Amino acid sequence: MSDTLFRLDSKTAVVTGAGSGIGEAISLLYAERGARVVLLDLDLAAAERVARTIAAAGGAAWALACDVSDEASVAQSFRAILDRHPHLAILVNNAGIAHVGNALNTTSADFERLFRVNVLGVHHCTQAVLPSMIAHGGGAIVNLASIASFVALKDRWAYSMTKGAVLSMTRATALDFVEHKVRCNCVAPARVHTPFVDGFVARHHPGREEEVKAALHKYQPVGRMGTPREVAQLCLYLASDEASFVTGAAYPIDGGVLMQ
Repeated sequence: MSDTLFRLDSKTAVVTGAGSGIGEAISLLYAERGARVVLLDLDLAAAERVARTIAAAGGAAWALACDVSDEASVAQSFRAILDRHPHLAILVNNAGIAHVGNALNTTSADFERLFRVNVLGVHHCTQAVLPSMIAHGGGAIVNLASIASFVALKDRWAYSMTKGAVLSMTRATALDFVEHKVRCNCVAPARVHTPFVDGFVARHHPGREEEVKAALHKYQPVGRMGTPREVAQLCLYLASDEASFVTGAAYPIDGGVLMQ
């Protein structure tokens, strides 16, 4: 990558769910490209581990514990962030949880839990960052949606609801705040090989891990799952000034799933 492209120098970026997987990859890449990264995660130890990795490479990072589903927790975290960094130029709404189930076997508690994290989490953090972006002449918001925002996935009743909402919220945010130079876009991955996937397969398919992973890879026409770094590279573009003409867009990163 050219050192003059996709630079985030002097910008402060907040990444939710930054302690592992896609959020970790985004945080590491943003720091590589010059951003000061604030890592929010329910698991503070995980976020601190990523912050130490960034610091060891010469970057700037700060980890905070935050429950994005809790409005008070988000408000407290962003007050602390804004005290140190009044201009928050970038927000990545990455924190999210998954659920397997259909309309018959998904409980109301399951449904509400998914909604609180995946939808209200985006609402809380977006609401918290917008005043800073508006006051300082703009910013970039990147939301993590899913191919479930566009097509039906078997046994993803509640999860699909939340990712459809993220797509709609992305477009609404882009439209409502375009005059304030706030851009909002989302990325929509298919299956991405993260530690969460490995843990899920090990828990639910003991003894069949390699077989199940092979099927997960095969689901994408390119023959493999994506990597967190590949998703992070798209998120870097959308946060950078090179994407200054892009807002209200949804970018599949799916190994060809949606072309079928």
